[in-house]
Amino acid sequence: MNVLVPRRLRKGDLIGIVSPASPVHDPSRIERGVRYLEGLGYRTTVGKNALRSMGYLAGTDEERTEDVHEMFADRNVRAIFCARGGYGTPRILSRINYRLVARNPKILVGYSDITALTLALWKKCRLVTYHGPMVAADTTPDADPAAEESLWRMLTSPERSTTLAQADALPPQVRFPGSATGRLLGGNLSLLVSLLGTPYAPDFRAGLLFLEEIGEEPYRVDRMLTHMRNAGIFSRVRGVAMGQFSDCGPRSTASPSLTLGEIMAGVADGASKPFLTGFPIGHEKRTVTVPVGIRARLDADRGVLTLMEPATT
Repeated sequence: MNVLVPRRLRKGDLIGIVSPASPVHDPSRIERGVRYLEGLGYRTTVGKNALRSMGYLAGTDEERTEDVHEMFADRNVRAIFCARGGYGTPRILSRINYRLVARNPKILVGYSDITALTLALWKKCRLVTYHGPMVAADTTPDADPAAEESLWRMLTSPERSTTLAQADALPPQVRFPGSATGRLLGGNLSLLVSLLGTPYAPDFRAGLLFLEEIGEEPYRVDRMLTHMRNAGIFSRVRGVAMGQFSDCGPRSTASPSLTLGEIMAGVADGASKPFLTGFPIGHEKRTVTVPVGIRARLDADRGVLTLMEPATT
């Protein structure tokens, strides 16, 4: 199957906004995101179900799927931005019309719970998607300029980006030295783990794995990474770039715990391939947008992740 690289965004293009996961309880957050996008010269259309709410879901599975389908089917829509993450995206994977998506490849941006959709679209369609900012969560007046620059460079430039990300831990933690090339595959750790053993998990062979997480205690991070190791993921990939693990410390100092550093070191030793922690990928303000499915090179010794081909056409 050929890799489907979306067409780059141009001023005046129409951007669709959908909520495949949890609801946006405050409509002003969508309105603020719309003003931000339109202030940059784009047009917007909000999915008819994007502001629905059903418990912890943004409407029924049918409603959320319907918005995704309508945005991919609408030839006037050039990009689809997710409103927020939360929970719910895995519930609609069996409902997605992947043939429709493959016939209408276009930009799709989101992270966190949206990882389930981006990886499923890679597995089923070989569609390049973008692990990046979301409309109701990240388009704020105090958004990080570097994160904004990364997003729009990724979506608007047909040129190959020389450096996607440089590890910003002080110093970058080289868990295993060397360099490797492969297609970027990954996203949120817990969502990726939830796909293993399903028809929506990609083939990680010869890939570069990137992972990030938020709000999980060290033992839970350990459990998920151990599951990935037992599933053979780390033996299949060529290199690993760990991003931000925000608020992932132990909840109680009274109970003994491994540190995240100790957990990562154990995983890296077992993987025995280029492995680096500290990349600005995740739930913090300063992040980079990562094109899922694009070939890249990880240089663990220098702490650099570099794209080897354009992220849009």
